[in-house]
Amino acid sequence: MDWLPALIGPDDGNLTVSQACARAAVLFFFGILCMRITGRRSFSGLTPLDVFVAIVIGSNISRVMIGKVPVVPSLCATALIALLHRLLALATVRSSTLGLFLKGRPQILVRNGAVIPAALRRHNVSKEDLDEALRLGGLEHVEQAKLVTFERGGRISVIARDG
Repeated sequence: MDWLPALIGPDDGNLTVSQACARAAVLFFFGILCMRITGRRSFSGLTPLDVFVAIVIGSNISRVMIGKVPVVPSLCATALIALLHRLLALATVRSSTLGLFLKGRPQILVRNGAVIPAALRRHNVSKEDLDEALRLGGLEHVEQAKLVTFERGGRISVIARDG
C-alpha cells in the first residue's frame, strides 16, 4: 500500500494538484458507491434522517477531499454510516414501531376545510406555508381542502374536496 500515499497525498492538507485530483476521482466513485448503498431516497431528502445522512456523508467526503483526515479510516466510517442507514430503512419496512420512532406520524393540519391551529403551531407551519401548500395542490382557499397533512418527511400534502 505504499503507492496509496504517493497517489492521494498526505493527510495534513498539503496536497499537490495531481493528488487533489486523484482524491476527487476516488471520492466521486466512493460517493456513487454510498448512493448505491443507501438508495436513492437518502439523497432526495424524503425524511429528516435521510437529510442528516446525506449531510454526514457529504461532510466526511469533503474532509477527505481536502486531506485533513486519514483516507481509509474515514471512508470506512462513511461507508458504515451509509450501510447503517440502509439497514435502518430496511428495518422500518418490517417494523412499524421503528418507523414511527424514526419518522414520526403524519399530522393533519386541515380537515374538511377547517384549519387545526394547534397542529400548525406544533409543526411551525405558518398561514403563509399553508397557503403555499394549498396553491401547490391546486386550491385557492382552505375551504376547498378535504385534508391537508404534514407528512413524515416534512412535506405538506393536500387532498381537495369532491366537486
